Amino acid sequence: MRLRSVSLRAVAITVLVTFGVAADPVAAPQSAENAHAAKIVMSNFTFEPSTLTVPPGTVLTWLNDDDAPHTVIGTDAESPIKSRPLDTGDRYSVTLTKPGTYRYFCSLHPHMTGMVIVG
Repeated sequence: MRLRSVSLRAVAITVLVTFGVAADPVAAPQSAENAHAAKIVMSNFTFEPSTLTVPPGTVLTWLNDDDAPHTVIGTDAESPIKSRPLDTGDRYSVTLTKPGTYRYFCSLHPHMTGMVIVG
């Protein structure tokens, strides 16, 4: 019985190592590049802050704290910023890895504009 138990443990360890299950992303420390996060709040029909400078790899999250729905849409055709309509309390996140200036607006309220500078 003891030999069978040892064999099962060896098989389990081999499977975990082979398929990478032992490398749990929750347990593994994040790299400095992935550790950045920033929040932009939609409130009173504005983006706050309206201009934000972040390092590459930052996870940006927009939070709709308004009573009206809003969107977050990049002004450039290739922009990765494209949210669905966000109701009160909804969030939208995107990670910007390429340095540059990303302008965006709310397609439902075009006077709402903002800019993220990745550098």
